Amino acid sequence: MENRVALIMLYDRQKRLLLQHRTEDARIMPGYWAFFGGGIKDGETPEEAVRREAFEELHYRAKAPEFVYEQDYEIGDIRGHMYVFIEEFSGDKSALKLQEGQGWGWFKYTEIAPLKMIEHDREVVRFVGRLIEKMNTT
Repeated sequence: MENRVALIMLYDRQKRLLLQHRTEDARIMPGYWAFFGGGIKDGETPEEAVRREAFEELHYRAKAPEFVYEQDYEIGDIRGHMYVFIEEFSGDKSALKLQEGQGWGWFKYTEIAPLKMIEHDREVVRFVGRLIEKMNTT
């Protein structure tokens, strides 16, 4: 099975990334920490998909998601390609609504070692974490 997914990593002024804790009954990666986002529908661009997924999963309307990373991935018999977007979140965090997963958390990329994650996701978090550390945030 091949899959194309668009993922969003929101970050805050402290340069922490928002990650999703997947439910224990999730079809793929149950109980793992991962990203918000999902499959790209036919006729949809990665940016259109990430905007839709951000709203579906967080009740968040992305303003200007920035495409920063892509890679192939493999999870069991699922192979795919991921498009990763980032956006600074500077609003009221209580406006976000978790609509998928069992939880979430804001983490610096240096704090993810104890989290149950797939290694290729750790690589993405490290890449994005280093990238936003170099950025000036408002």
